[in-house]
Amino acid sequence: MMLIFTTPVPLTGWQQLFMLLPLCLAVSIVYKLTKMENLREVPAAALVTWVTIVAGMFAVGIGLYGLHRLLA
Repeated sequence: MMLIFTTPVPLTGWQQLFMLLPLCLAVSIVYKLTKMENLREVPAAALVTWVTIVAGMFAVGIGLYGLHRLLA
């Protein structure tokens, strides 16, 4: 019998990276739903926030990778 959360799904580095996208989207939607008063503005604002989060995560990752290569 295989229990659901005892055997992790094997994911490559790129697959793990793509799992970041829906997580950031969910976070940006929930954040904007708590901050916005007009619901019609939420999709556009959430999309902008999602792009900002993803771009920031990539920038931090590239910066840390560069720092690692510089110091290693």
